Amino acid sequence: MFLKRILRALAAAALMAIALAPNTALSQASAPAATATASAPAPSVATAPVVTTTKETVDNPYGLEALWKQGDVVARGTLIIMIIMSIGSWYIIFTKLYEQGKLMRNANAIGDGFWKASSMKQAAGALDEKSAFRYIAEQGIKADEHHEGTLVEQIDRHTWISMSVDRAVNNINSRMQDGLAFLATVGSTAPFVGLFGTVWGIYHALTAIGIAGQASIDKVAGPVGEALIMTAFGLAVAVPAVMGYNWLIRRNKTVMDRVRTFAGDVHNVLLAGKR
Repeated sequence: MFLKRILRALAAAALMAIALAPNTALSQASAPAATATASAPAPSVATAPVVTTTKETVDNPYGLEALWKQGDVVARGTLIIMIIMSIGSWYIIFTKLYEQGKLMRNANAIGDGFWKASSMKQAAGALDEKSAFRYIAEQGIKADEHHEGTLVEQIDRHTWISMSVDRAVNNINSRMQDGLAFLATVGSTAPFVGLFGTVWGIYHALTAIGIAGQASIDKVAGPVGEALIMTAFGLAVAVPAVMGYNWLIRRNKTVMDRVRTFAGDVHNVLLAGKR
């Protein structure tokens, strides 16, 4: 019995040794591989090159610059005429707005103190030297002082003073109307000047088609683009001129109402003998 137990123990030990042998060999084989892997240098990771994108600019062969460079004398002359019209219109608009604003400020400066002065000379002397209202008062005073003993003494005093004051008002009105005729002319003719440039551009397009013998887009795009630019320029010049003309006419009416009211008051004061 004792011998059988010993043999069984030896057999169990042998079986355990056989079962553990493959795992030990596998662990021993993987150890050198892991060591080799750890000792080997890590492969370098290739970095992608940085690509910088630049925005490509393409020159427009049918733009305004191309119109000036490629256009003939007629196209350039038409463009210059419309530029002169536009500059003149804006100059007149801003100048007239300044003059009207100045006249309104002078009208507002005439308060109750003006009419409470002891004489018209004293009241007129208190106004600005370049004021239109002082000009009207001085013309009325001058007509009143130079009525007797002159060639116009046969005209009654009321009529003579009234004529002098009216002439002063008309002079101011004429000054306020200066430049408005130019705006009206530009507003009515600029579209037709642009239309002339359009017709000239279409003529160039038809000429290019006839020379090339085919209606390709590259032969037509340039002249047609030139025609459209001329049309746009004509409208851009005409619209501000028309709107500025109507606006200035309405403001002139408001200003001249103040001027005529003041002139009537001056006329009545001078007839009352308040020089």
